[in-house]
Amino acid sequence: MVEVVGTAPTSAMVITKFVYRHSWKTNIYNIKLYYKDSILKFIMKLTKEQKQEITDQQSQKNITKRVTSPELEKILYEALPVLDHGFIRVVDYMGDDTSIVQSARVSYGKGTKKVSTDAGLIKYLMRHRHSTPFEMCEIKYHVKLPIFIARQWIRHRTANVNEYSARYSILDKEFYLPAKENLAAQSSTNRQGRGNLINGKQADEILGLLKEDAQRNYENYEKMLNETFEGKVIDDKKQGLARELARMNLTLNSYTQWYWKTDLLNLLNFLSLRADSHAQYEIREYANVMINTLKKWVPITYEAFMDYRVGGMELSSKGKAVVSKMIKGEKCEYENSGLSKREWNELMSSLGFNDNLV
Repeated sequence: MVEVVGTAPTSAMVITKFVYRHSWKTNIYNIKLYYKDSILKFIMKLTKEQKQEITDQQSQKNITKRVTSPELEKILYEALPVLDHGFIRVVDYMGDDTSIVQSARVSYGKGTKKVSTDAGLIKYLMRHRHSTPFEMCEIKYHVKLPIFIARQWIRHRTANVNEYSARYSILDKEFYLPAKENLAAQSSTNRQGRGNLINGKQADEILGLLKEDAQRNYENYEKMLNETFEGKVIDDKKQGLARELARMNLTLNSYTQWYWKTDLLNLLNFLSLRADSHAQYEIREYANVMINTLKKWVPITYEAFMDYRVGGMELSSKGKAVVSKMIKGEKCEYENSGLSKREWNELMSSLGFNDNLV
């Protein structure tokens, strides 16, 4: 175990060495090289020490009277890969579907209710947005992610977060490089979205620039620190710049790590936004992995979430009137719907009536 000091003077927490830089030391034995789209990429593999650490954690035999989730227990502590160097690990959780039902009924046990009855209650809670019972379950993730995604992620201010401190330690020499099929131009209709794919020589040039800038800036980061990421002093005659200052030179595709703990309600809110098709691809990849952990943890809640939140849709009163007319076979067009062009297209797209788009 090691103590990691956060950015706040009083913040400190004890975590496993898994998060620590020296447990992710790069060498020829844990890196696989391959060429894709003319760009050399690095795929991180777990070292023997990391694999052993996960095995040791997973082999723990703890007796508890608390509820557990058998399927989630199977992947507890496991590093689930995301993007090129990232991962997500479930490191702890509290409660399961029965905890939600118990809270809703304000009872002291599972009682004699059938699973089907529990499922009906959870669906009712989800359908009518009775949120408090979902707050009774919590989960803690260990996440490794690019800094620019971390800054987007942290906007969800409903979790407890402790991030790897670049004031205390040297960041890993790892950078996110998107696959060629994920390079796109700025959308002409959405100021925060992607448009048409960029390919050919221009894509190669962009990927080359991303890789070159990240590597050059990291080399300068080491020079300013007067220390390599492996802990070796570069020049005995020089002093290294303070880590809290040297880090400002790093590119935003550098990887960071954090522990992220939240309750089930806020996890569902996070996933409903970040697993949506309109979310940025990179954070959506993390959300998709987290949805799979949700399914293993609270399968009944997962089904209700996918049905009412992910697969469902919200209607305004005007949108409801449009749907009502269509069901009755009455003529309804954009011009007399009372909806804006964007509202109309979103409604038609959600209903699968793409021929009615304007």
